[in-house]
Amino acid sequence: MPVSAEPTERPSTPAPADGTQTLRPHAEDAFAAELAALAAQDDRPRPPRWRLSPWAVATYLLGGTLPDGTEITPKYIGPRRIVEVAVTTLATDRALLLLGVPGTAKTWVSEHLAAAVSGDSTLLVQGTAGTPEEAIRYGWNYAQLLAQGPSRDALVPSPVMRAMADGMTARVEELTRIPADVQDTLITILSEKTLPIPELGQEVQAVRGFNVIATANDRDRGVNDLSSALRRRFNTVVLPLPETAEAEVEIVSRRVDQVGRSLDLPAAPEGMDEIRRVVTVFRELRDGVTADGRTKVKSPSGTLSTAEAISVVTHGLALAAHFGDGVLRPGDVAAGILGAVVRDPAADRVVWQEYLEAVVRERDGWKDFYRACREVSV
Repeated sequence: MPVSAEPTERPSTPAPADGTQTLRPHAEDAFAAELAALAAQDDRPRPPRWRLSPWAVATYLLGGTLPDGTEITPKYIGPRRIVEVAVTTLATDRALLLLGVPGTAKTWVSEHLAAAVSGDSTLLVQGTAGTPEEAIRYGWNYAQLLAQGPSRDALVPSPVMRAMADGMTARVEELTRIPADVQDTLITILSEKTLPIPELGQEVQAVRGFNVIATANDRDRGVNDLSSALRRRFNTVVLPLPETAEAEVEIVSRRVDQVGRSLDLPAAPEGMDEIRRVVTVFRELRDGVTADGRTKVKSPSGTLSTAEAISVVTHGLALAAHFGDGVLRPGDVAAGILGAVVRDPAADRVVWQEYLEAVVRERDGWKDFYRACREVSV
């Protein structure tokens, strides 16, 4: 017996009673004005239950200027085709797998896609080694189960089950962290678009508009690889690292500015020189060669992702705000860079020292940065 449910609206997150602000609002709350402006001017066809057309979803992620002059800020800076393929996938009956090394904005893109498509990014399953099958299918309220036996009221729906019933987008983070037998509970959901409830002799059939966005990182290969049957149910889109230093600097400065505003930190433009230095160091160590291609360097064990660069700069701004003059300087980012680079105290420290002496020490205009890094490295 199929089970249906009326679509539900997720209420916006209420402000705390004492007037304090949420530290990290959901995407649909933080960018509600942009989503509303897009919806008001979006006259293109929309798939069933989508809040916006595929074109408007892509515009929301990539940014642009609407006919009435409204500016849509870019949420993702990268190849446009990647976003177009991801959005188009969600408009079909195939699920979307965002793949890439750690720190390539997979979770960020996943959240904003769900916010733009369904208006709700909170139907989330967080993948870990201990994620149970119930997190993807359903669980039980054991007090009601013992008192009344199996019933619909005793059933606790998972985020995926709720998304199926309401025709919305569910998110599964770190899919390859989930044990293989639990991963495979998605096969029937994605292929048959149904979720059996054998205890009740019922099933939940997916309403049009339902889909799944999963994320996984390249470094997890071999942890819990996807079965070929499950992988076929996904269209895989690889999110690359930023192609150029300029693009990475823009990403870091935008995200630092967003995070900084929520923490009342100084504006990022005050420290653009240091942001460029952090990005340059990360890219050179990541690529194993200096930006001019003249000097090969060793790479440390860590990923040195864009997300880590954002963390280093944000931490530096906090130091500058609370223990300096509010301007980001070399001494504010040096400790953060050391912590990001030196993950393996034995091997990575050697890599870092060689890079400091062979590259940073000889670079014009980097003397203060060199001294600050040497001071924290001792």
